[in-house]
Amino acid sequence: MRKRRILAVAAAATLALSMVGCGSGGSSSGGSSSSGVANKDKPLCWFNRQPSNSSTGELDKDALSYNKDTYYVGFDANQGAELQGQMVLDYIKANAATIDRNGDGVIGYVLAIGDIGHNDSIARTRGVRSALGTGVDANGAVDSTPAGTNVDGKATVVQDAKLDVDGKTYTIRELASQEMKNSAGATWDAATAGNAIGTWTASFGDQIDVVVSNNDGMGMSMFNAWAKDNKVPTFGYDANSDAVAAIAEGYGGTISQHADVQAYLTLRVLRNALDGVDVDTGIGTADEAGNQLEEGVDYRYSADERSYYALNVAVTADNYQDFTDSTKVYDKVSKQLDSSKSPSKKVWLDIYNASDNFLSSTYQPLLQNYDDLLNLNVDYIGGDGQTESNITNRLGNPGEYDAFAINMVKTDNAASYTSILSK
Repeated sequence: MRKRRILAVAAAATLALSMVGCGSGGSSSGGSSSSGVANKDKPLCWFNRQPSNSSTGELDKDALSYNKDTYYVGFDANQGAELQGQMVLDYIKANAATIDRNGDGVIGYVLAIGDIGHNDSIARTRGVRSALGTGVDANGAVDSTPAGTNVDGKATVVQDAKLDVDGKTYTIRELASQEMKNSAGATWDAATAGNAIGTWTASFGDQIDVVVSNNDGMGMSMFNAWAKDNKVPTFGYDANSDAVAAIAEGYGGTISQHADVQAYLTLRVLRNALDGVDVDTGIGTADEAGNQLEEGVDYRYSADERSYYALNVAVTADNYQDFTDSTKVYDKVSKQLDSSKSPSKKVWLDIYNASDNFLSSTYQPLLQNYDDLLNLNVDYIGGDGQTESNITNRLGNPGEYDAFAINMVKTDNAASYTSILSK
């Protein structure tokens, strides 16, 4: 397996500046590379963060159709959110008599919210509240606003719900929720979630019966800091290896967003464009090696949104042993491409936050497995999770690359990248 370059911030910035200073790569007319293809016409895949308005959720169709070879790869956020909410509800129904820790008839849960402006985070918050009945309407959709502290049940962004189990009526209450954003501005922050559970438990710990998180990074932080020792079921999202393993120790469950399918699709759409073949090759239609996914089972495609969405699977005590290795390539798409027909090409790919648990421990290792199978030489750029410039400053020589895979810090900021490619 060839050596991959995972570029550190300082080293990469220096390299990019030196390359620009030497004038290597693209020309001044459309940024054409040695292949003769202008940077603005090269294949582009947005992934993990769909170009959209972070306030309204409206998709950025300009970014999604930047050129004829532009696509988005993610997962079906609404389907996954519904699965997570149903998973939590099913657990409560099956264990209501034992999880009401102080016997007050109120099943209280706390919720770790990742990023209040991220479509996936919004969907997951809505999914949990919808399933548990604690959601309230806000302009035609369930309000996803953090409730702050709601021990008395008087918050306006959530409501108490009733649940009948075996002839007894329980109240379900969202005791507290907040965006897990650290002082530097990074969201989905596991350390902040660990601190939050400490604050909450110090104030009303005996009322917390369930812990829910928008992802496993924050969920595991709360589980390890408090919930595990107090035998409080914790539910996350992403099916990270440590969270799946923790199900054997009391972690309630998680959702696999089929990261193996997502990582494959992220690079496959680029490979197909580079080879000049139909975008469905090796996806819904078998390629010459026999790689093929099943639409409706593994993924769905929206032509209007130019987006591929992996489908989700609930991971619980019943099936977690099937998900213990989150970095294993998917059997259906695990065959090596013929390098004579799909020759090596160079791809620039960034991870918005090098410290993000899911992206660094699951998604990137999968990408690194698939890049070999697809004959792609990928430079992996790790961002700080706070500013686009920390990443874009290292896209100083796009003419060096044949294709781009972009994971933005904020969903609104697609133009920060396309403006560089359009020069």
